[in-house]
Amino acid sequence: MNNTLLRILMFGLLILFIISPFAALASLMLVLLVAGFFFLLGDVFQAIIGGDADPKKS
Repeated sequence: MNNTLLRILMFGLLILFIISPFAALASLMLVLLVAGFFFLLGDVFQAIIGGDADPKKS
């Protein structure tokens, strides 16, 4: 669950970086936004379904 919360926080910060007035590499940041959205969506669905949010942990 902590991994999901961390990704939500990182996604929010990524959105802030994109809409900031000094975003130098805006097109690259948009690609990162799309990738981050899909990773966040996957983690949220794992948390909702109740599966392990960090499958690599042993």
